[in-house]
Amino acid sequence: MQQEADHRVPVLIVGGSLVGLSMSLFLGRHGVRHTLVERHAGTSIHPRGRGNNVRTMELFRVAGIEPDIKTAASLLADNHGILQTPTLVGDAGEWLFRHIDPGGGLARFSPTAWCLCSQNDLEPVLLDSARELGGDLRYSHEMESFEQDPEGVTAVVRDRATDERYTVRADYLVAADGPRSPVRRRLGIGQTGPGDLFANVSVTFRSKLLADVVGDRRFICCYLTDPEADGALLPVDNKEQWVFHAPWHPERGETLEEFTEDRLQRHIRRAVGVPDLDVEVTGKASWRAAERVADRYTAGRVFLAGDSAHEMSPTGAFGSNTGIQDAHNLAWKLAAVLGGWAGPGLLDTYDTERRPVALATSARASARSVEHSHPGFSPAPGMRGDGPRSGILNVVLGYRYPEGAVAGADPAQPVVPDAVRLTGEPGSRAPHLWLRRSSARLSTLDLYERAMVLLSDARSTAGWHDAARRIAVTDGVRLETYRIGTGPDADLTYDEEEGTGPGDWARAYGTTTDGAVLVRPDGFVAWRAPGAVPDPVDALREVLAALLRPA
Repeated sequence: MQQEADHRVPVLIVGGSLVGLSMSLFLGRHGVRHTLVERHAGTSIHPRGRGNNVRTMELFRVAGIEPDIKTAASLLADNHGILQTPTLVGDAGEWLFRHIDPGGGLARFSPTAWCLCSQNDLEPVLLDSARELGGDLRYSHEMESFEQDPEGVTAVVRDRATDERYTVRADYLVAADGPRSPVRRRLGIGQTGPGDLFANVSVTFRSKLLADVVGDRRFICCYLTDPEADGALLPVDNKEQWVFHAPWHPERGETLEEFTEDRLQRHIRRAVGVPDLDVEVTGKASWRAAERVADRYTAGRVFLAGDSAHEMSPTGAFGSNTGIQDAHNLAWKLAAVLGGWAGPGLLDTYDTERRPVALATSARASARSVEHSHPGFSPAPGMRGDGPRSGILNVVLGYRYPEGAVAGADPAQPVVPDAVRLTGEPGSRAPHLWLRRSSARLSTLDLYERAMVLLSDARSTAGWHDAARRIAVTDGVRLETYRIGTGPDADLTYDEEEGTGPGDWARAYGTTTDGAVLVRPDGFVAWRAPGAVPDPVDALREVLAALLRPA
């Protein structure tokens, strides 16, 4: 007989960094009760992990925290591009890319954009928002052990402040506990990939004169390439606070103790090209870049997310973004199962969908490090990049789920296509269009969060809208339905500022006036019908059963 636990909660999250906090935020948006435990006393204090890509910002937009993140990121709002140069003195060197979105072409694909917000600034925003949504977030609490059975997971947690232990009984456990994940090791889950790539020592320092040397070059990152003092320089406030990543070679026997304050000062001065530069070291931390992906993301009622599931080279900021998107994928599925409108089989699609994305993305991250000649990285023979200015939008926004909780996707399609093609194909992120609901302007992406959504045309007589309304009432599925277009039946109309007209949504989503498109809560197209069918209720009910896998 199961011993009564001290606390009972549907979901226990282990790890309170970016991915764990995002998991808490997304579960909170779905109204799922959960507890998060994190062994550290608080959020990150080191300015790292600053690149939040457009897909991640779409998720944060829908979750309602995009304005708060932009406020937290205001100091770096005007920083763009990556510079590579032998010295910052003079105008030597070249921009690997000058602007992340030259010409503003991204607006065709998304209602938002990339945002440069350091982890130490982003995590408090996530923390506050998660707690406002009812999240039980416990810092200085460490999970020491766990056991699972067919009905749930029982964990032993220690309060590090009082040394008291207590048990938590949860339906599911999400491990966002980092690259050395004790949970993954306890489960005996192996990893695939090249392994360690390189190591750096990250140095925070203060310099009042460096801003004058940098001048008006507002870069995201500057790779300094002096063979005797290479490294990566990152601004924190563009004034006095900076970060420098210095190569570290533990494989050669080099120890962290060798990175004395004097050595770091000399290294930074030579790298910058100013022998008498004022450098006040305020902190240092070592880190290792690796390429590894867990052999599986699930084991019974336990799920891996973020670095516990995959490690990636930091170039391109793919790792943290992929982890946040893991959390988003898993959150709606947990909510659906716990809410009773999907069967436990839906949770199997988390591994099916997210693991291939990590494999493709981690390979692209390593290739990006080759392209940028990341300090300290000596790529293995045969490891190549795709050119120093190759695009990444197909990786960031165009990835797809050929298999999983989708119907009608082509399983032979690559997970990451060679170009961004957001045309409403099942398994791809739903296309963005600006619409109007009464007087409010919104993106189609703003519709997708807490329920399955069926889109149909306001002029259609195919019966999709009524079928969806009927199923939502009789079958207990969280299903919303919108008619798009013009006329008295339209729930959503076209935004005249964008010059759109009748039929545009159907063309953008790859269907017709009498067709329909079903979109998942995470904004991915689940299924689409090219036109009318004899019985839309039966057709829709059948596809929902295939997707949601009710018991």
